[in-house]
Amino acid sequence: MTVPTPGASGRIPWEYSPVTVTGPRGSFDALLLVSFGGPEGPDDVVPFLENVTRGRGIPRERLVEVGAHYSAFGGISPINSQNRALLDALRTDIGGAGLDLPVYWGNRNWGPYLTDALREMRADGISNAICFVTSAYSSYSGCRQYRENLADAVAEVEADGQGPAPRLEKLRHYFDHPGFVEPMVDAVLDAVAKVGVSSPRLVFTTHSIPTTSAESSGPEGGAYVAQHQAAAGLIAAAVAASTAVEAEWDLVYQSRSGPPSMPWLEPDISDHLDELRRVGVPGVVIVPIGFVSDHMEVVWDLDTVALDHAREIGLPATRAATVGTDSRFVAMVRELVLERLGARPSRALSALGPSHEVCPVGCCANPRGAKTALCGLD
Repeated sequence: MTVPTPGASGRIPWEYSPVTVTGPRGSFDALLLVSFGGPEGPDDVVPFLENVTRGRGIPRERLVEVGAHYSAFGGISPINSQNRALLDALRTDIGGAGLDLPVYWGNRNWGPYLTDALREMRADGISNAICFVTSAYSSYSGCRQYRENLADAVAEVEADGQGPAPRLEKLRHYFDHPGFVEPMVDAVLDAVAKVGVSSPRLVFTTHSIPTTSAESSGPEGGAYVAQHQAAAGLIAAAVAASTAVEAEWDLVYQSRSGPPSMPWLEPDISDHLDELRRVGVPGVVIVPIGFVSDHMEVVWDLDTVALDHAREIGLPATRAATVGTDSRFVAMVRELVLERLGARPSRALSALGPSHEVCPVGCCANPRGAKTALCGLD
């Protein structure tokens, strides 16, 4: 695999000099950054978790127990500050490219909510926006649920009688785009140099989801696992080509939140670390391939729980960085917008090819039944 190399500016070199957001297939007058959201103080934690788990019947006592994880960080999830940094980086990149495309930000589960963003956009005269979701893969929770939240937000905003909300479209999945893969390769190479052992095992990790959701992900099913395997394979091959590290790697799961009776994707990362220690693996690099920033499920579930467990069992381990605001990742968003408009060709490094631009009927079905969603054919 050949991973494209950014130019001296740190950005992937373009073959054109776009000056507008209009292309052969239309135009957009805004970009909406769509993310999960997180608490920003101790008093926010349980209300935030109530938002996340609404409709699941989880008792408040359990939410208080889970919320205790946030206490180590002052009741603050890092995700909102990271999204602010990404928002600033997107504005700088897009403006620096000469594009007149204002960037807004809205969350599913905490302020600024999607309704806040849509009202602001409406007040600013925005009529047609493209959404970038901070989830690179196909799944119900990583795609369709965001689409449902967008539909709910539009309905709520338009119910106030102050006029229509902006029309929304969504950028495609980007798990195998060079702008995601390249920074991950560099992050793994940095971690390999720091772990202190020769030929560490690469352990790619992502959020566990119910096996039924994994099976129904994507247009034909099985996309969630297949896309992670494709991205991991690309990264592992590039790392092996640059170092003495073998291309052997594993895909594991973390942050399970469902009842024990419900099958979820396995193996769990801590269980897998036990197995690697048992078979004599000299050390590991944990690669958070399922996440684009160091939010709570990275800084707690990996940096605290998993790395503490590795130390307890005597297994040298370190964690690779997420892409965050790497200039190549930020530039990728701009490229995806122009790709959607037909102003530049699609790029994807895996055999799966560029993901669909509009979600097909039944893609990543809601396990609790059909619900109105935007940015798709159903």
